[in-house]
Amino acid sequence: MFETLLLNFLFILFPVLIVVIFFENRANRYNNKILVFMSAVTMILCIAKPIKLEMGFIYDLRYVPFILVALFGGYRNVLPLYLILNVYRLYIGGAGIIPSFLFSTAVLLIVPFLSKWFIRQSANRRIVSATFIAALTMGIYLIILGVMKGTLDRQFWTLTFYALTTHVGVMSIIMILIEQIITNIRNRDRILQSERLNVVSELAASVSHEIRNPLTVTSGFLQLLNKSGNITPEEKGYVELSLQELNRAEKIVSDYLSFAKPQSGNMVFSNMLTEAEYTKNIIMPFASIHKVDVQFHFSNTLNTSYDKNQIQQCLINLYKNGIEAMKEKEGGALTIQISENKQNIIISIRDTGVGMTKEEISRLGKPYYSTKEEGTGLGMLMVYSTVDKLKGDIEVQSEKGRGTTFLITIPAGGPSPD
Repeated sequence: MFETLLLNFLFILFPVLIVVIFFENRANRYNNKILVFMSAVTMILCIAKPIKLEMGFIYDLRYVPFILVALFGGYRNVLPLYLILNVYRLYIGGAGIIPSFLFSTAVLLIVPFLSKWFIRQSANRRIVSATFIAALTMGIYLIILGVMKGTLDRQFWTLTFYALTTHVGVMSIIMILIEQIITNIRNRDRILQSERLNVVSELAASVSHEIRNPLTVTSGFLQLLNKSGNITPEEKGYVELSLQELNRAEKIVSDYLSFAKPQSGNMVFSNMLTEAEYTKNIIMPFASIHKVDVQFHFSNTLNTSYDKNQIQQCLINLYKNGIEAMKEKEGGALTIQISENKQNIIISIRDTGVGMTKEEISRLGKPYYSTKEEGTGLGMLMVYSTVDKLKGDIEVQSEKGRGTTFLITIPAGGPSPD
């Protein structure tokens, strides 16, 4: 029995090991399909090599990978497993085909429905929830088996004990491993992003001021030359074009300066109400031009320490991106909500624009990547840099054609500038 149990555990552990070895550092669009395929293989192997008790009963761990895929992947990913499970069970034959089909159908209809709720939970809650669902699923299965058997003798209770403890133990261990993998990936991405932002910040601090000085001088002389009456209209056009390009260069330099370390003179300890209202008022004319309705809600009482200029620039960049995302739809709604949750300040910025794909979301905040043709990517990089300095997190939810939501979580507290 224990040899078969360990073999079943190895079957379930196999996809986790494959992900850690081959796919943890290689995110691509085929990962979900590969995981579903490996889960299907695991499920088939568990059915083919069931755990046999001494009194003659057998059971297997087929529903562990089934439930995991249902919770993490939803209906779309678990449906192939459902079909494979029932086709293979039909191929094996025996008296349990119909009960297996009915029970797997019930699990298919109920468990994936919890997927969105499950993914939103914290790591510890996901471990507990998945373990509870596995225990509940096997418990209901055993209750149905007991009703069909008619008598609840000692052998049945022995089967119940082994089946429940095995499913609870295996699901707990696998979920702990999965959550650790997720944590490792997030920590690695956070470290890489932090290093990337530090490099840009150091570059900005050392170069931007030196570049701005000659730009200012050149722009001044060109403006004087533009007022001269000794140049032809054609030359005047060249001067105006040069001034436009200098202004664009000045904007890029200003964006770079936003990455510099917070300045002590700009530090405040506040709940962000002043900055939120100021940036909202600044963006209103731009929103009106593009027929965007701005909805502003503020209900935060928590304070934190931050550079007010960087926070203002961060919010303006997000507002501006949201409004520009609604250009193609000729209007829409920009919803700005600043609230609190426990000891965190929550900033939610939602638009009804064109939305983004998962690949576009994954590349946000990387240097020189922009979803706009004329964009430099520095605006979003500055947003991520500012939130990173405040030890905060950014979550992006988007769907093509439906809009995008930026959810920023900033821990309250920090030293007061006073």
